Amino acid sequence: MNNDGNDRKSVIMNIVSMLIFGTIGIFRKHISVSSAFLAFSRGILGGLFLLAFIKLQKKTAGEKLPVKTVIRLAVTGALIGVNWILLFEAYNYTTVAVATLCYYMQPTIVVLLSPFLFKEKLTPKKGLCAFAAIAGMILVSGVIGGEAADRGNISGILFGLCAAVFYAAVVIMNKKISGVDPYKKTTIQLFSAGLVMIPYMLLMKGALSGRFDLITVIMVVIVGIVHTGIAYAMYFGSMDGLKAQSIAIFSYIDPVSALLFSAVLLKEPLNAIGIIGAIMIIGSAVISELQIGSQ
Repeated sequence: MNNDGNDRKSVIMNIVSMLIFGTIGIFRKHISVSSAFLAFSRGILGGLFLLAFIKLQKKTAGEKLPVKTVIRLAVTGALIGVNWILLFEAYNYTTVAVATLCYYMQPTIVVLLSPFLFKEKLTPKKGLCAFAAIAGMILVSGVIGGEAADRGNISGILFGLCAAVFYAAVVIMNKKISGVDPYKKTTIQLFSAGLVMIPYMLLMKGALSGRFDLITVIMVVIVGIVHTGIAYAMYFGSMDGLKAQSIAIFSYIDPVSALLFSAVLLKEPLNAIGIIGAIMIIGSAVISELQIGSQ
């Protein structure tokens, strides 16, 4: 990791990957297949792309991973698959903006659980940031003013928050998996995310339904290759050229760009209260990451 400064190429790669992630909600709105099938396709196509990328880059395979580590990676991959389904369902039931903001409650969940799981002290700053994020979520949800029920987006909010819980679980479990090449680690997780969808699709009625025309197939492939394979390759490829704090801050380009894209492309702008809530959620997460003053 470069601790002295940020490499320009790495900055561009990281920002582009975040912008790609920020458009996935737009694509989901126009893909008429089940969330399970989309998650399956994303995992398998993304895993295949990263596998090919590793081969083309002639990266060394390294030591064989212990069975225990592989099992942990497979479990986290399965959680990623469930996380994707819940997020895709959130996009189905509510706006991209609301679903994305619900999803980005993940840092707050991790902060609140860290004292119990990692024995990390919950500082006053992080505590206040968590409180601000929760308050912001209440504003975004539309509970104040009774808009949530009117828009029929309660289900979308719940799906988004559940996705955030699973996302937090993945982050927490990944903290316990160290010493593994990030490309190899992600490849195993992506394949696991896709494969865990197979029994789900076979058991759940309607999981294989949908309109599989040419446009749909192309968009599914884009989500798998571009939003997953290419975006992850660029994201991990930028790691060594960025400071840790920069990586954390750049990650919030994803939700901000998702909000902007949904407003411009889908005409889904937040109301004034929702905008205040969005600022509170994203702002509290960013401030929580900043290493300024007393922690």
